[in-house]
Amino acid sequence: MKLDGKIALVTGGARGIGRAICLALADEGADVAVNYRASDAAAKELAAEIESRGRRAIAVGGDVSDPAAAEQMTAQAISELGGLHILVNNAGIANDRLIYHMSADDWRAVMDVNFGGVFNGTKSVLGHFMAQRDGSIVNISSVMGERGWVGQSNYSASKGAVNAFTRCAAVEFARFGIRVNAVLPGFTPTDLVAELVDKGGKGIKKQVPMRGFARVEDIAGMVVHLAGPDAAYTTGATIAVDGGAGAQLGLGRPEW
Repeated sequence: MKLDGKIALVTGGARGIGRAICLALADEGADVAVNYRASDAAAKELAAEIESRGRRAIAVGGDVSDPAAAEQMTAQAISELGGLHILVNNAGIANDRLIYHMSADDWRAVMDVNFGGVFNGTKSVLGHFMAQRDGSIVNISSVMGERGWVGQSNYSASKGAVNAFTRCAAVEFARFGIRVNAVLPGFTPTDLVAELVDKGGKGIKKQVPMRGFARVEDIAGMVVHLAGPDAAYTTGATIAVDGGAGAQLGLGRPEW
């Protein structure tokens, strides 16, 4: 197994893409700390499932938008699992509004979690990763960080910031043996985008070259690749997993 002996922390790991990432990391041999903010029962259930597969796992509560909470969740993961080698900054929210109707709070809440969480999570592991001169950070961004969509200015801006941060962090941390990359999912049916997919699913699929949505397992597979030895010379990359949608012109407002 490619990640045997490694320990991973996944923020927002209890549900959706985060849950798939936790399971995929465990299946490749990693022990996993499942971070959650509100999904206590789901996180503990997932930790139990990972342990049933032969790996160690713990549920770690904490709001990634709070720097102190991010520090605490990392310290808990290191203390209870005996180390840390992989951080997946996955936690994210959406609060779609047209810019005209968007309040400062709508803007700030999304930026604090989606981008602030990546910054806080990264800062929280740096001392440990730098000391051991080894570590892999994978940020879950979005193709929206490279494109635009009606009603998603706050979300797109937060993910664009994640992409820029990923590149800068990769350059700064390379001398310490720390790699930083980002995965940019396309349309992936989860609770986060349920309303968009429900309303415009058929029209959106027509605009995706592979004529379908991503599975959470598709995203998780790329995370495992970037976290593991097969990507040992890859850092600063922002990799789209979007069925080719970003490779073409014309992707935009769905055809309702």
